[in-house]
Amino acid sequence: MEKLKIIGSDEWCVFTKLGIPAIKARVDSGAKTSSIHASNIEVFGKKGVDWVRFEVDPIQDDSSILIKCEAKLVRTKRVKSSMGTSEERLMIRTALTLGEDTFSIRLTLASRDTMNYRMLLGREALNGRYLINSAEHCLFGKFSEEDVLKKYAETSG
Repeated sequence: MEKLKIIGSDEWCVFTKLGIPAIKARVDSGAKTSSIHASNIEVFGKKGVDWVRFEVDPIQDDSSILIKCEAKLVRTKRVKSSMGTSEERLMIRTALTLGEDTFSIRLTLASRDTMNYRMLLGREALNGRYLINSAEHCLFGKFSEEDVLKKYAETSG
């Protein structure tokens, strides 16, 4: 069995295909599926296939950066929150880069305005890859607020 890498309780993630160079995720082994903050969600057809367009403001408490994304719709999934309420969420599949690792994950689109993190990295993405050290943070790289803003400035032009 290959050796699993250690991941902290939160990590910086990159979604190159979605145009998101940095989004901080809460690592949560209690959540099955990963989730990303999304607004203005709209399903549309593209060559006979359902796609979804949505917007991500990836930095908590800073709505000045807004990324417009499009992805193929995988399915609709019923998700139960930690509060016990359930809702239908749209699901996409995309490549996630975490440190030097890039792999495909499923993401549900949800409003995370009231949450401390714009993304939740669930156990489906962790299984077979990582063990969580909940006492550690950003083991795959720490970004300052200035670093993050620079990454977004570089992608916008």
